[in-house]
Amino acid sequence: MSPALRRGLVAFIVVLVALVGAIAYSEFFAPLSLTERADVPIGGPFTLTDQNGAIRHDSDFRGKLMLVYFGYTYCPDVCPTTLSLMTQALNKLGPKAHDVQPIFITVDPRRDDVAQMKLYAGNFAPDLEALTGTPDQIAAVAREYRVYFQEAKSADGGSYTVDHSSIVYLMGRDGRYVGHFDPDITADGMADALRKYL
Repeated sequence: MSPALRRGLVAFIVVLVALVGAIAYSEFFAPLSLTERADVPIGGPFTLTDQNGAIRHDSDFRGKLMLVYFGYTYCPDVCPTTLSLMTQALNKLGPKAHDVQPIFITVDPRRDDVAQMKLYAGNFAPDLEALTGTPDQIAAVAREYRVYFQEAKSADGGSYTVDHSSIVYLMGRDGRYVGHFDPDITADGMADALRKYL
């Protein structure tokens, strides 16, 4: 084999290894990003009550991106973790975060009244909208977003938890579904994905 051919073969192998490494990194090690599914009908109109007692409609947030998460204030781990992650992602955006409206909608309206939502919302992003409503209103908005939730009674019949899906929805400035973030998303991954829409 001539020296020129050997150099060409070595260069080809180096490029091939780099390409395979880049693909493997993006598939297995890079922070997860937004799952975009524009063809899926998710989201819709809602009328709920915020943590200050004001009636809020989905149309109030037009012109901003919406990060929408369903959970409940008595959630022991997943909900506070996810809302903290949303807060971190927004902090990473700096001034651009003003164009993103974080929204937390309870799936436990029996316990999550206005006062409880106000107390809880104070732990996260200062502009977080924490929304509650009647059981019928919550069931309706959950259907619009295809959110699963179900009370899980304790053995003694007293306190309970609420099983629920844990997805952060990204809604466009027009209120339409853009995509969603799965539970494994990182704050950096969420911030990077949001920057593409700001």
